[in-house]
Amino acid sequence: MTATPRAVELIEIAATAAADKLATDIIAYDVSDQLVITDAFLLCSAANDRQVQSIVDEIELKLGQAGAKPVRREGEREGRWVLLDYVDVVVHVQHADERLFYALERLWKDCPVIRLPEPVTAGQGRSAGEQGPASSPRRGAR
Repeated sequence: MTATPRAVELIEIAATAAADKLATDIIAYDVSDQLVITDAFLLCSAANDRQVQSIVDEIELKLGQAGAKPVRREGEREGRWVLLDYVDVVVHVQHADERLFYALERLWKDCPVIRLPEPVTAGQGRSAGEQGPASSPRRGAR
């Protein structure tokens, strides 16, 4: 089983929205073979709590425009790690420190990576599994 076309579409929209707000280390996994509760995860990092919220707001706006509404939202008050559950996809927006500490990539490393649009991946500078956020600003981010 693989992620549905709708799940991939939502992942691409969310990833693009995150990139627009300068999220770093953006990666998506097809977790449909491992979990029955969702098809895909999107992980991204932010340099500070304010940027976490900005990324979350942009993702919610763009996914809302695509007809998707979150069924659950967690962590918004703390602003360090916000989880948005859209049933088909789950989005994790993490402060860079939390991203390093929890290293969700280790849990999902055996799952296929979902290819993201070029504007999202351009200028990332490093893979999501490497230490810290990319040090240079994102080229291709709007």
